[in-house]
Amino acid sequence: MHSPMHRLRPILIVLVVLAVAGFLGWRLWPRGDGGLLTGYIEGETLYLSAPRSGTVTDLQVQRGDRVAAGAALFQIDPGVTAAQTEQALAAARAAEAQARDARKGQRPEEQAVIDAQRAAARAQLREAELAFRRVETLYRRGWYAKARLDEARATLDTARAQVRELESRLDVGELGQRADQQTAAAERALQARGAVAEAQTRLNQLAPTAPVAGRIEDVFFQRGEWAPANQPVVALLPDDRVKIRFFVREADVARYRPGVRIRFACHGCPADMQATVTWVSPRPEFTPPVIYSRDSREKLVFLVEARPDRPRNLAPGMPVDVTPLKARR
Repeated sequence: MHSPMHRLRPILIVLVVLAVAGFLGWRLWPRGDGGLLTGYIEGETLYLSAPRSGTVTDLQVQRGDRVAAGAALFQIDPGVTAAQTEQALAAARAAEAQARDARKGQRPEEQAVIDAQRAAARAQLREAELAFRRVETLYRRGWYAKARLDEARATLDTARAQVRELESRLDVGELGQRADQQTAAAERALQARGAVAEAQTRLNQLAPTAPVAGRIEDVFFQRGEWAPANQPVVALLPDDRVKIRFFVREADVARYRPGVRIRFACHGCPADMQATVTWVSPRPEFTPPVIYSRDSREKLVFLVEARPDRPRNLAPGMPVDVTPLKARR
């Protein structure tokens, strides 16, 4: 014969299962004033890269590091771009010198200089045309990116402008020629300064800085590795892109509006954590089972997002408990 305890064992098992199911349902169900609303932390990561391929020559951050806005992150080998910047600086200095010289008065040997410049500009234009056709062909075959084609087109346009400017220098008398030369020299100087700014921008893009304060989530290339163009080298989670996501019932959603303050808690977080509601979904969602009836309206929930006041140590995926807002009396 079975003992009384043996006969009670199935009943005890059923009671334990029901108790566990009841606890989980109580814990996971979006509750109103009587309980806590469950949610989680989410972050919008920034993936920082360089527009040119190259070797990572310097890496100043590691996974988990905190960085301030403007902090240096990494450096792609600037060899070619630095040389182009120096070339642009030299051309700008020469253009400035020509502009100053044009304001002094014309000399007989200037026409020979102009002729030489004109011949050089034509040769540069032919070279730019050949380079553009070559890049355009490789671009159509999918070997070059659109940025490379745009760069070749810009070089060609610059060469054409230089030829047009030099061709416009006609022998129309000393005074008229001097005025035209002064104007052209000033324009060349301005164009050269623009080329310097463009080259410096390309050089700066090889050493990105943190746009905002945040935490380094990942580092994809180490010092000495080859990083392809536009391939993320560092992943940064900005403090101002950390948010809380949680769900509220249809009956309570009217209490949650952008600008409303809420309180939440999480494991290891300081006490009295607060956040500001930034967005409430206009579309409801169903908690299963999906049965649309008068009774199932209690299962309609709305997604709410809020920006925490102190996002510094909040990690994406971390569960949080939100204190529900009470109805106004």
